[in-house]
Formats: sequence, C-alpha cells, structure tokens
Amino acid sequence: MVIIRNEEEKDCRTVEEITRKAFYNQYIPGCVEHYLVHVMRDHEDFIKELDFVLELDGRVIGNIMYTKARLTDENGAEKNILTFGPVSVLPEYQRKGYGKMLMEHSFRKAEEMGYEAVVIFGSPANYVARGFVSCRKWNISAEDGRFPAAMLVKVFSGQGLEGKRWVYHDSPVMAVSQEEAMAYDDTLEPMEKRHQPSQEEFYIMSRSFVEGE
Repeated sequence: MVIIRNEEEKDCRTVEEITRKAFYNQYIPGCVEHYLVHVMRDHEDFIKELDFVLELDGRVIGNIMYTKARLTDENGAEKNILTFGPVSVLPEYQRKGYGKMLMEHSFRKAEEMGYEAVVIFGSPANYVARGFVSCRKWNISAEDGRFPAAMLVKVFSGQGLEGKRWVYHDSPVMAVSQEEAMAYDDTLEPMEKRHQPSQEEFYIMSRSFVEGE
C-alpha cells in the first residue's frame, strides 16, 4: 500500500537518511543534498504544506521538499513561484514510479495553492516526462542572462508568464556550502566516497547552456 502524506517531525531523520543514500556519489564524491534537507526546514522560504513523504507498506521510502523562488521581469516586477529539491527515493526502490507519484501529487497541491510554475535544475532526461521544458521556451534566464541546459520549467498556468523576459532567483537556502555539508556528513555513519561516471555527466550538464530561439 502506498500513502503520500505531509512529513512529520518523526520523519525528519529518516528523510535525511533517504536523501543521503539516494544522492551519495551521484554528482560528487559524497553529497550535499542531505545537508540541504537538514537546514531547509528552518528557512523562511521552506513550504511546509509541500513537504511530502511516500510510505510503502508503512515504511517511508521517499520524499519531496519545496521552497519559494521568484521571477523578475524587465520592469522589476516579481512573481512568486516554486522550486523543489531534493526529491529522493531509496536506491532499491528507484525507477519503480515512486518519484513520479511524489512529483505529481505535489504538483496538484501546488496548483491548488495558486502557484503558476516550478523551476528546477536537473537532467532533462529525468523530468521532461513530467511536463518540464527548457527554460529558454519560457524566456526564463539565470541571473547572468544565460539559459542553463539544466534549468527546467513546469508551468501550471502560463497566462501570466507569456510575452515577457524573466530572470530566475533561487531561495538563498539553496546556496549550500559544500564544506559545511561535508563537515555535517562527517558526523554521520560513514559511507564510501568514490568517483563514478554520473559525476562527469553532471559536470558537463551543469556547465551547458541553450542558445538561440
């Protein structure tokens, strides 16, 4: 039986452990995502209503967490939107549809709350099936004016986004210090840090940009 519900205080440590196991060695030797989870809940941009866990037969095996983000247009007007991350599923349950369930459930709730769009950074291969497109298609750039290949947008209702040039601004909580994250990681049960091919893929994708129309 699968249940998706809001995270409770009793789940916090479990969610950090799931995140750590899901991301360890994926993008760098070790990971920082579990530290982000650790500090995100206390930040003003954290959205408790969109913090979900997925239970399978009574065991929490996945989670998704959101923070506020914003867009600014050419005139400086702001639009409040969302970003999520991390979305995590224990390695032994990945590629079985549980991450999809978490995302789709949270998208419905986000739209009900009146949000128009979600902007994330991730591999397009993992998210285009969930309705995400290149940021270039919605004319949403990073703060340096470029369009990162890994910056993806899902729009629930695009009427308020069309016909403008937008700049995306993350929540400050997303700017995690790798040194602080590794220091926190050292306080936890040891896991082997190692190099693997996914790290090179991440390096290439995170430094690629979309040009043209």
